[in-house]
Amino acid sequence: MPASASATATEAEPTTVGSPATRPSTKPKRQPRYHVVLWNDDDHTYQYVIAMLQKLFGHAPELGFRLARRVDAEGRVIVLTTTKEHAELKRDQIHAFGADRLLARSKGSMSASIEAEPET
Repeated sequence: MPASASATATEAEPTTVGSPATRPSTKPKRQPRYHVVLWNDDDHTYQYVIAMLQKLFGHAPELGFRLARRVDAEGRVIVLTTTKEHAELKRDQIHAFGADRLLARSKGSMSASIEAEPET
């Protein structure tokens, strides 16, 4: 085989740049996750908490009751884990939900915050 034919065949073969360990990953990086935390107080009834969680998060009444019981017993409960932007929206919706009409001393919404989910 002439030298020019050999060079052409070699040039036409695909080349691999870098080893598998040094190639950039094509797997998309997962966005950090955030918890929406609901905080307990004595100015809201279970009915309020259940209705709020159903309206804002789509939680079934049974789940709403379990979460209401947990926030009452533990002082806080995670009601959703999601992206930061969505967690901020849901926290703000909790803050805007308003007072509990079933309780005269209730003057406003419940408290909520967001916190980063620990990385595993």
